[in-house]
Amino acid sequence: MTRTKLESACSRRVIEVVSGNDLCCPPRNSHMWNAHPRVYLPIEKGMQSTTCYYCGTVYVLKEKT
Repeated sequence: MTRTKLESACSRRVIEVVSGNDLCCPPRNSHMWNAHPRVYLPIEKGMQSTTCYYCGTVYVLKEKT
């Protein structure tokens, strides 16, 4: 019998975002849209990142170029 390694619905990861406006987790159009309740996360002035308190995904603010 072979065992398949299963990945949890909310795997901890890092996502770069351009704007902190209306940042939500799970992200819109994500295949994990129903992994946990949608929460809106603030990235305020002076902050470079925010973390989802449900799944641990880190959203890092990327500078516009």
